[in-house]
Amino acid sequence: MTTFQRTDSNNPDFQDLVKLLDEYLAILDGDEHAFYAQLNKIVNINHVVVCYLDGQPIGCGAFKEYNDHTVEIKRMYVNPAYRGKSIGFYILRELELWAAELNYSTTILETGKRQPDAIRLYEKAGYTRIKNFGKYENVENSVCMSKDIS
Repeated sequence: MTTFQRTDSNNPDFQDLVKLLDEYLAILDGDEHAFYAQLNKIVNINHVVVCYLDGQPIGCGAFKEYNDHTVEIKRMYVNPAYRGKSIGFYILRELELWAAELNYSTTILETGKRQPDAIRLYEKAGYTRIKNFGKYENVENSVCMSKDIS
């Protein structure tokens, strides 16, 4: 059975999944990994979703407030053994529902051009590309996206 737990960044399963995510991204990002790593700290994230299959953690995602109306989706990851089964889509949907419950109206996110599977997931979920925001503004590898969740 698949379940979703709303938690925070102190959750040890989330921390373990993020370690796997960071190892994966270090390979994809190469020399740019240090730049991205500084933007992906998980300390004090209050809105985390961990996905469990039969009690085993298999994926995660989080969001942080970007401004009064917008949250930024962060730290999306699904264990490679469970990819292609819409797990990421359902984690993302749970994050969007939670953000909407907290009266946010928009989600934004950043992913990399070297992550075509992630880009396809976000497009399938209704995200559209936007101008790169914040610290990603002049980053060639970054793809920024947004979705109205109101």
